[in-house]
Amino acid sequence: MTFTTCYPARLADDIAGLLDTLNEHLIQATPQEAAQILAKVLDGEDGVLGRMTGLMATGSHFAKDLSMRDILPPEIWLALGRAANELHDIGLDIDEHTDTISALATPPPDATVTVPKPAVSATGVGRHR
Repeated sequence: MTFTTCYPARLADDIAGLLDTLNEHLIQATPQEAAQILAKVLDGEDGVLGRMTGLMATGSHFAKDLSMRDILPPEIWLALGRAANELHDIGLDIDEHTDTISALATPPPDATVTVPKPAVSATGVGRHR
């Protein structure tokens, strides 16, 4: 008998692998790059933390439905709900610091690199027809 994994389960595995890759990038990042990564990850709505919170809330609703039908023990529903609430609270705590992280992620205006204009070559000067 062949066991085939459904697409969403494979997707969860892929996301877990991508999070490992992101972690490796964070380890090797400069402070500015690390701040850019963290600003994206910690975004309460569109970042990884916000989306993970939403995923736990959805999981809690799923577990509640199955718990009410006596398919899952209620402890699973409660644990997923608690996880969603804790992640939400963590997100609120981190929101206080997102401006600081974003400021570090943005280079100061005087750090912009200006590209010098190319010098006119001597062979091109004075050639008018």
